[in-house]
Amino acid sequence: MPHISLENDVPGIRSLVLFRPETGKHLYDLVQILLRGESTINEGDRELIAAYVSHRNNCSFCRNSHAAAARCLYENEQGIVNQVLSDPETASIPELLKSLLNIAGKVQIQGKAVLPQDIERARNAGANDRAIHDTVLIAATFSMFNRHVDGLDSFTPIDENLYNEMGMRMAKGYNFPVNNQVAHDIK
Repeated sequence: MPHISLENDVPGIRSLVLFRPETGKHLYDLVQILLRGESTINEGDRELIAAYVSHRNNCSFCRNSHAAAARCLYENEQGIVNQVLSDPETASIPELLKSLLNIAGKVQIQGKAVLPQDIERARNAGANDRAIHDTVLIAATFSMFNRHVDGLDSFTPIDENLYNEMGMRMAKGYNFPVNNQVAHDIK
């Protein structure tokens, strides 16, 4: 049961942005830029970073929805998502993505936990300034989103099929819901 009066049948952050659309629109704009805008990190990897940070924050809704979006974007390599959520260091992913997930995991704990050797590892794997910047911003933003969703105890469905449907919509982008319409999901 949400801590404030929300539309109980609207899951995750959508109920929160509908409650306060003047702030919600900006959250949707931000996630659209972060996960679908121009970046040196591909969209599937950015969704995976969001899912990984949400997993570390124990935010089930955000983890499940962004993991579903990553699976859609990875198409034939969907198993990567579960490998990363289990242990990114042993996952069958390139060193570049491992190093970015390492940075994201440290940001999830505390920004100052990111050390020069973490940045050096990422640079040695091929990360440029933009990839490092985008990773830190995605991790910081999703830590905020996770706390927003869980801090107000918004509705978290348990039906895996619902997350699969959300993932398909989210893989196409993030649009603010209009007149309570269920458009594309943010979390």
